[in-house]
Amino acid sequence: MDAQRAHDTEQVSFAEGPVAVRVPATSANLGPGFDVLGLALTLYDDVVTEVLSTETGDPVITVAGEGAGEVPLDETHLVHRAMFAAFQAMGVTPPRLRLDCRNEVPHGRGLGSSSAAIVSGLWAARSLVQDGPERWSDHALFELAARIEGHPDNVAPAVFGGLTLAYEADAQYQLVRLDVRADVVPLVLVPDHPMETEVARGLLPTSVSHADAVFNSARTALLVAALSGALPLEVLVDASDDRLHQPYRTEAMPQTMAAVADLRAAGVPAVLSGAGPSVLALARPGQEATVEAHRPEGWRLHALAVDADGVRTQDVPG
Repeated sequence: MDAQRAHDTEQVSFAEGPVAVRVPATSANLGPGFDVLGLALTLYDDVVTEVLSTETGDPVITVAGEGAGEVPLDETHLVHRAMFAAFQAMGVTPPRLRLDCRNEVPHGRGLGSSSAAIVSGLWAARSLVQDGPERWSDHALFELAARIEGHPDNVAPAVFGGLTLAYEADAQYQLVRLDVRADVVPLVLVPDHPMETEVARGLLPTSVSHADAVFNSARTALLVAALSGALPLEVLVDASDDRLHQPYRTEAMPQTMAAVADLRAAGVPAVLSGAGPSVLALARPGQEATVEAHRPEGWRLHALAVDADGVRTQDVPG
């Protein structure tokens, strides 16, 4: 059955007991790779879910960690909405669910919190259906996640891990996944205030110059080569430069862009993480102290690694 085009739903066998899903945070753009590049990071949202009844009904939802007390606890919760979309894509009658979310990924900080919610919901729903992987492939799951999110750059690494290049061809989303060299040290500076992605996107111009497009094309190619190990790490400062989106967002997040500029002047390849306002440093070993020295007051510093696996099912916590 082509689950993507399924219109009718059916009753199926569900997993006995709960399933647990872990999904990584992601950073998109990475400077010049606007709406294309994404990187999975070792900061996680965990979801435990189970079927309460095979009849559709109001869910039972709890949230701990990031977003607790802020996100809805009804059927409009994004993880729950994604699960319903997955059941429908698989041709399965959506059941009544229990959903427990424990979040580490900050909301509205440019670290892929909405992508994490969407991907974890789709994966959790597929995991609850006993023949879910046979009904619905990883790539089909990625495509639906991208369509729900509206763009593929965050959901691609959330699904597949590593460094991803996501794009659209023949009205379908595609991606290439690459491993990242082990000596890249992702460091993330996270402020205490959010920035809505829609607001950040609204600052962008409708067109850019040919020269700026060429500039970014060259830097994107250099960046992919450097992160995958084909070029020395010293190239990363030049390779992570951008003219397509970051300069236009400076007015809305001056402290963020000041930190980016200061770090880059100090030799650290720093960029806006996604739509901001967090800062991602693609540091070399030994640059941690430099990043800490440029951490704005009140901001958190996360010393992370690249997550190579993406979303996965794991043992249910005891």
